[in-house]
Amino acid sequence: MTRALAHFGHGAQATGSEHIHGNVLPLSSGVQTGAPPAARRPAPICMPDRSGATLRGMSHASLSRRKFLQTVAATAAVGPFLSIRTRAAAPMLRHASIGASGQALSDLMAFARHPSFDLVAVADVDLARFERLQQRFPKVRVYQDWRELLRTEGKNIDSVNVSTPDHMHCVVALEAMKRRKAVYVQKPLCHTLRETRTLTEHARRRGVTTQMGIQVSSSRGQRYGEALVRSGIVGKVREVHTFSNKSWGDDKPLPETTDPVPAPLDWDEWLGVSASRPFKKAVYHPGEWRRRVGFGTGTLGDMGCHIYSPPYRALRLTSPTSVTAYGPAPGAESWATKARVKLTYPGTEYTAAGTVDMWWYDGGELPPDAVREPLGTRFPEQGSIVVGTDGLLVLPHGGDPFVLPESKMAALPQVELPDRDHYGEFIDVVLAGGKAACSASFDYAGPLTESVLIGNVAAHFPGETLEFDARRLTFPRKPEANQYLTRTYRSGWNVKA
Repeated sequence: MTRALAHFGHGAQATGSEHIHGNVLPLSSGVQTGAPPAARRPAPICMPDRSGATLRGMSHASLSRRKFLQTVAATAAVGPFLSIRTRAAAPMLRHASIGASGQALSDLMAFARHPSFDLVAVADVDLARFERLQQRFPKVRVYQDWRELLRTEGKNIDSVNVSTPDHMHCVVALEAMKRRKAVYVQKPLCHTLRETRTLTEHARRRGVTTQMGIQVSSSRGQRYGEALVRSGIVGKVREVHTFSNKSWGDDKPLPETTDPVPAPLDWDEWLGVSASRPFKKAVYHPGEWRRRVGFGTGTLGDMGCHIYSPPYRALRLTSPTSVTAYGPAPGAESWATKARVKLTYPGTEYTAAGTVDMWWYDGGELPPDAVREPLGTRFPEQGSIVVGTDGLLVLPHGGDPFVLPESKMAALPQVELPDRDHYGEFIDVVLAGGKAACSASFDYAGPLTESVLIGNVAAHFPGETLEFDARRLTFPRKPEANQYLTRTYRSGWNVKA
């Protein structure tokens, strides 16, 4: 029997038209919560609405658990099934989302621009976060347990996007790929380097289509900036400075008080692979988890994959040979509020020497005056500055590149760049049988993510230069740093790749 929380047929509205695939599955007779398989607790009865009622208006503040269950049960109104239309001749990508709101909803709205996108099912541990999604996709089936979705909908879907907090990326994507589903995973690819390497290698062995959610990497401005780096407009590259004005950290201790778990939220399922802990309002869910060591990856993890990508791809970098972080160190629970990190890579045909340094700054840390001051008021809030032997190339995050000195602007080369939609590319590649690779497939996104997350490892050892053996995934001269390359999953959540 299916355990979808709400039954709305088997399709979605895509580009303004409804398209429903397959047969209507049996109605749900219960809700399976998200505790690990060995420790699941009994689930309350939660009947869906045959007539298409949605789980709306479930704010955390206004509902006790009892009232919440009464509200959901009350939607079990009788009504006729929706009529089922014949399947369209054009191929459709049957898709499921793990995540219903925030970045997940943004991803789904972007996918839905493609005429061949069909949203079949969505899972989210917080039932209060479905309202906007169901307004846009009123026929989608809703789950609270993502594992139940994969088991139940396995034959009905071709692909999955993973738009959850960072700590759940690896386990969810692995389970989807084990079922040979194409996966679109938000950045950073995983929470740790070991997870990232595991996911990358598993995708390669399975031969599934993959894409990481660095959607700006498909924009014309970013691709043009990469072409300019390789054009030699500023000569050979001496060093790169990347930066963000964001500050996803916290230098205050967590509150000692605990709070009741909101009725629509399965807190145990939200914790997932992480150790059990009490719920604290406005500390983890929904918007503060990026600050927490066990769940997010700080500003570097949030923005690094976006901002590293243009110079990393342009210079054809591989893996860093060493990393140095200059503090402050993270606490036991939260990332630091600012960071300054130096990565050293082997040089390439585009660099001025046998090695090249890439720097990262966030939370108010800035590149040196000699790099920043020539830009004056044009210094962007986020982006990269490529220092060449013959000038500076500025790559604003989300903006158009420019070079200094100004006299070089007239000599900028014209580059033909075909349009590319990051989400549409994923759909097209899957529908074409996965014969081509997406621009941010895990073969690219994996090493990129490792380059980002290694800075968070070094943050635990301020001022120390850590030599890195990428092939063996180890710090040979600093064995105590190796513990931060991986993490321990709590009992019942381990998965085999």
